[in-house]
Amino acid sequence: MQTSDLRIALFSGNYNYVRDGANQALNRLAGYLLRQGAAVRVYSPTVEEPAFPPTGDLVSLPSIAFPGRGEYRFPLGLPSRVRRDLEAFKPNIVQVSSPDVSGHRAVTWARARGLPVLASVHTRFETYLRYYNMAWAEPLIEAILRRFYRRCDALVAPSESMAQVLRERRMNYDVGIWSRGVDRDLFHAGRRDLAWRRAHGIADDEIVVGFLSRLVMEKGLDVFSDALDELRRHGVKFRVLIVGEGPAREWLENRLPDAVFAGFLVGSELATAVAGMDVLLFPSVTETFGNVTLEAMACGVPVVAAAATGSESLVDDQVTGRLIRPGAVHQFAEAVRRYVSDADLRAKHGAAGEQRSLEFGWDRINQTVADTQIRLIRQKIARR
Repeated sequence: MQTSDLRIALFSGNYNYVRDGANQALNRLAGYLLRQGAAVRVYSPTVEEPAFPPTGDLVSLPSIAFPGRGEYRFPLGLPSRVRRDLEAFKPNIVQVSSPDVSGHRAVTWARARGLPVLASVHTRFETYLRYYNMAWAEPLIEAILRRFYRRCDALVAPSESMAQVLRERRMNYDVGIWSRGVDRDLFHAGRRDLAWRRAHGIADDEIVVGFLSRLVMEKGLDVFSDALDELRRHGVKFRVLIVGEGPAREWLENRLPDAVFAGFLVGSELATAVAGMDVLLFPSVTETFGNVTLEAMACGVPVVAAAATGSESLVDDQVTGRLIRPGAVHQFAEAVRRYVSDADLRAKHGAAGEQRSLEFGWDRINQTVADTQIRLIRQKIARR
């Protein structure tokens, strides 16, 4: 069996209506598979004005707006029209990327027909509750996730650290690595443009502490702002550059009134903004990989990140950046202070990070998913 023999029904809770690292990875995967001759049909909620065009054929799933976060949609299942579409498409494998109602129904549909199911894990869903005063519910969510993932034939996770978490929590024992790549044509140190910085009010000699992500509290915005407050109390001079949009922007603007908010950027302008940073501070613990960490490293920017799933598989502590205990505001502040005050250290760790980023090429990474899909189909056939 070859990649061109694959017929993949791919289920996503957010394939293209709000841009994030997870759905961009899924779209890249679909594009790669289609170029190899595979058939891919995507099932996801849709909106009238999505963030970007979908890669491949997209079938709309019924959904409702998520309470309190209306930009996201909650899939409601697989109505008869979707089931008819699935039957007509005749997939030989199902991939699910979100443990929502539609994902559960898709797993049930596949198992009833003897089709293998691959789950791709993109988010630490259980950790989100900590940011909405619902940490007490984490064990319940873990139990729901465990039931979902153990009904799948295999999982792929973006990093070995995340794969180990899944194994330790008995989510599944067939867990492979589907890492993430970086577009080297876009993200590299040569993108640094002092004119771009000046246009945003940043002087040539100012040291920029950057943040790149969707502006939601679960990305560690409280730790980010608290660490910068500590630096300012100690008289450390720097500028703050925030790249991204989201519902917590107003909160962050109030906390950091002197910060430069560049908004939501894509393509070459995003790469220029990242290369214009001198250090990336990224204290999020909800990542399974940390695309922004890799993009900063590709641009020669040292990273101060939480020692959590995702970043700890990318950042080599004291070599390409710093890994700090989650929530340790003082340690985050001290790590950033060293980079702000030491140009040689920034250059040394930035260069090491750029070299490390060369290991992440998209085509090779996406072929590992295709290889896993082929293996699961062969195993299912052998058991019949």
